[in-house]
Amino acid sequence: MEFSDEAYMRKALDCAHASLFITSPNPRVGCVLVDEHGEVIGSGWTQMAGGPHAEIMALRDAACRGRSVHGAVAYVTLEPCSHHGRTGPCCDALIEAGVRKVVAAIADPNPLVAGCGFERLRAAGVMVDVGVGAQAARELNIGFFSRMIRKRPWVRLKVAVSLDGFTALPSGVSQWITSPAARADGHAWRARSCAVLTGVGTVLADDPRLSVREVQTPRQPMLVVVDSQLHISPNAALFDVDRTVLIYTASTDGCKLQQLEGLGAAVYWAGNSEGQVDLGAVLNDLAIRGVNELHVEAGATLNGALLRSGCVDELLMYVAPKLLGAGLGIARMRPIAELDNAPSFSFKSIASVGDDLRLVARASAAEEF
Repeated sequence: MEFSDEAYMRKALDCAHASLFITSPNPRVGCVLVDEHGEVIGSGWTQMAGGPHAEIMALRDAACRGRSVHGAVAYVTLEPCSHHGRTGPCCDALIEAGVRKVVAAIADPNPLVAGCGFERLRAAGVMVDVGVGAQAARELNIGFFSRMIRKRPWVRLKVAVSLDGFTALPSGVSQWITSPAARADGHAWRARSCAVLTGVGTVLADDPRLSVREVQTPRQPMLVVVDSQLHISPNAALFDVDRTVLIYTASTDGCKLQQLEGLGAAVYWAGNSEGQVDLGAVLNDLAIRGVNELHVEAGATLNGALLRSGCVDELLMYVAPKLLGAGLGIARMRPIAELDNAPSFSFKSIASVGDDLRLVARASAAEEF
């Protein structure tokens, strides 16, 4: 039977999607094992950090089916790892299992791997093809690639707006501009992130939990709060959720710091010369902490600061078919003199979600890495 690499890779990508909410900080990877007759004899995806990778899960699946993988072809959405981390090298497991060929979508950008997995497979006599499904595999792990290559997370800014571009009434009331379907969809994007970022202004005004509630997920993303002067209340609802809370500040108020740490929060100084939080330093630190995708749900002040500093890679916008006439805007930006100076984005997708539209737009600069 003639193999269709594209069809088998699509199956592997489907497997990778099954790990969307669980692998952080590791990449989302899927693997499919195919025998000499073209039959899928095993499949799997990467488990939670510290658990088996996709290749191991696929090998275990084949074993449970009573199928030998000797001479099989492994379709995997990312280069098999070649280093000892929390688990052993996947390339060695494939070699020991006797696969004859590995078809990989894309090389691993992790410097600990970066082609070494392919080299070890080839040195052991395993044929290796690379490139089938590369774009889809990279998009699925855009945050992991960003962290490995740019040393910063992929920053996705989420907003819900009316047709005339307002996020709330002049009074600040915003519940609910968009439909229940759009809100559930937004929670799915929260769930896939490593961390959710907000500003202290949003915490004080809305007292949100910013947790994942509308979709099933085995973990809650960590919460990151930008709070220059440590104005956050120890009674804030966000402390009621079982997850890691990081607070970045420019304050040296030791009493408030001790109080917040007593609630389980981790407080870090990241001030700049203006007494504000250095957003670039925050992104660098979050990358060190293993954050791949950073999901922003904040107000106009922090949104504007992130956009002005070029920190935003992608906009996730839910547009409701309503006209508010007046209200609060998406971001507090400085006026520009010429249209050519406006931050530019390109639309990546437009979809109907309930009664609303979901727009995903990518910053021009983010297309280049």
